[in-house]
Order: sequence, then structure tokens, then C-alpha cells
Amino acid sequence: MSTRLNAHPGLLLASWRRLGQAVFTPVDNSFLVLFRIALGTLLAISMERFVAYGWVRELLTAPSFRFKYYGFHWVEPLPHEQLLLLFYVMIALGVAVAVGFCFRPSALLLALGLSYIQLIDVSTYLNHYYFAALLIWILAWTPAHRALSVDAWLRGRWARWRGSEVPRSIRVVPRGVLWLLRAQIGLVYIGAGLAKLQPDWLCYGQPLRIWLGASTDLPVFGPLLTLPGVPLVMSWLGFLFDTTIVFWLSWGRTRPYAYLVVLVFHTLTRLLFDIGMFPWIMSASALMFFPPDAARRMVRKFSTRFRGLGPQATADDSRAAAFSVTPARRAAVAVGLAYLTLQLVLPFRYLAYGGNVLWHEQGMRLSWRVMVRAKGGLVSFMVKAPTRDATFQVDPRPYLTSFQENEMVGQPDLILQMAHHIGREYEARGYGPVQVYADAQSSLNGRRPVPLIDPHVDLMHVRDSLAPASWILPAPAAPPPMIRPVL
Repeated sequence: MSTRLNAHPGLLLASWRRLGQAVFTPVDNSFLVLFRIALGTLLAISMERFVAYGWVRELLTAPSFRFKYYGFHWVEPLPHEQLLLLFYVMIALGVAVAVGFCFRPSALLLALGLSYIQLIDVSTYLNHYYFAALLIWILAWTPAHRALSVDAWLRGRWARWRGSEVPRSIRVVPRGVLWLLRAQIGLVYIGAGLAKLQPDWLCYGQPLRIWLGASTDLPVFGPLLTLPGVPLVMSWLGFLFDTTIVFWLSWGRTRPYAYLVVLVFHTLTRLLFDIGMFPWIMSASALMFFPPDAARRMVRKFSTRFRGLGPQATADDSRAAAFSVTPARRAAVAVGLAYLTLQLVLPFRYLAYGGNVLWHEQGMRLSWRVMVRAKGGLVSFMVKAPTRDATFQVDPRPYLTSFQENEMVGQPDLILQMAHHIGREYEARGYGPVQVYADAQSSLNGRRPVPLIDPHVDLMHVRDSLAPASWILPAPAAPPPMIRPVL
């Protein structure tokens, strides 16, 4: 028994060493180069859309009140002109990442800018901007600028000026870079699929049924969307796509056909729903599941004169660029594993709260729950000032934009923040300590509106936290209307 126990540390150490060796096995870097170009371009376009459509003012600087992320109440927007300038800088940074100019500082600054913009107001949270920020943070720490970049060109010019050759190792990168990106992209797809594993989606076709009703005027597809069974069929297709596409992309025999399905799926979602750049970001990301040298082989097959990516990486390149497993690189592996563990845990933290996450929203964000709930309703607040023996009915609309109001009515933590803001305002007017109660009627996936917040709880005595919120009422037990369950 003791011998067996003493062998465990040796086995763990050997496994850790084998993992390090596998992670730092050299692979062709062309996959990383073309992903850098695609992601930088798409992010530059995304930032340009904010400027062109006036979203910088409408979503970020025009509101007089902003909802804050837990722990980030100190984040405030820059004045409009400065924030607009930041967006122009981020457009330039996206282009710099795409062309590989001052790549690492450009990517890090772009990642910081994206993170800052998302932290300004919770109501603007979107899964695809969160995903894009994660991707650019990862990419910033990779050698994605080693080929087909301004940096590589300048490095070559410098090497020739000195009379030396550019090291052949620029054609390869550690395999762990590929694994990390594949894992992150796979978690998004699988997380989105598991989020659909619930009755509203699979038994009632909701909320897809609600949203498809707004697209019936589309040519060719529009009339089909009016057929009774179409929303349920499309719900199941979406669930099957998200939960299995990573497998089909990972298998060589099905990979080309799976990627064609990816393109069709994301093109259809872009036509049917206004979800911005998300379909294009996911379509570009899915290319990561092709062999690492596929991009180089494809480019050279169709253009024998093209030399930007350089010749195919060879066994000699791999031997010349063999990455020794140093303590610093072992630490990098540990950081990567810790990051992936966090990305695995975050989407499932809702299990700690119980109940229906689509209703109470605790654990909803950062969990890849893409388009799985439609909520609406009305919220009003009652302010009681005991020292004045006065009661006020307060409409939140004067404090919010219409966009913020639409987001607030279904999210309890935002209702709590609004209640605190109103309470502090009345206290500042001289009404003394006040009590604030919410009359929040919310509808989930087409159900009749029911109370979301306990109307008897004084929200001024409730503090936002990560603990389960007892002041949120249970989700409605009734199924969604409009369709009879088939399962």
C-alpha cells in the first residue's frame, strides 16, 4: 500500500512533464497568422459600427444613470468626445492587429479598451463582445505576428541589414496555443448548446417562436416561418448544432462539411436576428479546428507566387524551434489550465443558486446563454419617507433610456440598483432615511407577467452580492403559451 501511495507523486510529476512536452510541441503557425488577420479586421469593423450608428452616445454617454457590474462600480465613461476618440483609436488598433504592426502592445491595448467599454454599463452586455475580448486577450500573448505582418517584415529588413537570416522558428508555434484557442471556442458552442437544454426551448420552441414572428416578411424564408412547427424544429436544430458542431469540426472526415454547416447556420442567424458581428466572429473562429498548416497549404495551392506566409514548416523547422520546457513555460501551462478551469466553472455557477436562471438571472452573464430567453414587463417604485409620513410612486423612465429600461425590467440586480439610486436621490432631497419597494411585473418567454421582486421587501436594506437573492420571487410554473408541448 505504501509503495503504491509513494508512486503517485512520481506519476503526477511524469504526467505533468508529458503535458508540458505536448503543449510545447511545435506546429505550423499559419492558423494563428490568419486568425490574427480575421479577428483584428472584425474588431475594427465592430468598433466602426459603434461610431457610424451613433451607439457611443446612445448607449454609453447619453444615459444619466448607468448600471454597474458587481465590484466595478468605480468604472465611469469618459466624456463623449474623449470616448469617441477612444473608439477611433480602437479601430486603428484593430487594423494594427490585423496587419501585425506593433502587434503585442496593439493587441493588449485593444483588449483593455474592449474590457473597459463593456464595464461602463451592464445593460450593454453582449456575449459576443465578451467572447471577442477573451479572444484578443489570449491572442495578445501569442506569437501571432511572426509571419505575414509588418513586424515580421521589419524584422526581416533588420536581419538583412545586419547580414543575418530571419530564424526559421517563425514558422512554428507551441501546440498549446492551438489547444487553448480551440478549447475557448469549443466552450462557447457547447455552453450555448447546454443552455438550450431546457423545456422552453426544446418543448415549446420559445423564445424562438416570438423572435421568428418578427421575420415573416423576409423573402423566400418569411412565409416558412409562419408554419406552426417551424420554430420548434429550428429550436432543435439550434440545440443539436451547438452541442455537436465541435465534434464534427474536430473529426477530419466531417470537418469540411461541418464548416459549411457553420457558414450556413451563422448566415441564417444573421439574416433572422440582429446580433451584430457575432456570426462572423464565430465563423472565423471555427476555422481554428482545421489542421494548423491548412491555411498555408491552401494559400500556396492557389497562388504559387505567394510568399507572405513563407514555405511549409518542415521537420527541420520543428527541430530548430524545439521549445524547451523551462520553469517559465511550465508556469504558462499552469496559468492556461487555471484560465480554462475558470471558463468551465463560470457557465455552471448558476447551479449554486437553484431555481430557473432565466428568471432570477443569477449566473446568467458570462455563461454563453445566447438568445435563450425573452423578457419584458413593467417596473415602478414606491418610496416611503417615515419621518415625513409621505409616500411617492416613482416611474423609472425619466432616469433611463428606453434601451436601459428594456434591459432592467427582466434583470433583478438592475432593478435593485435603480431602487438604490432613487432612494439616495430622495434622501438627498431631505426626506431622511427612506424605504423603496418595487412593483416589478415580468414576462418570461411569452408567459403572462407575474411579480419578479417581492413587493414587501425594502430594497434599500438589500445589498447586491454573489449570494442567493431571497428577495427574488420564484419563477412561474406555468408553461409558455401558444404551443402544446410535444415531449
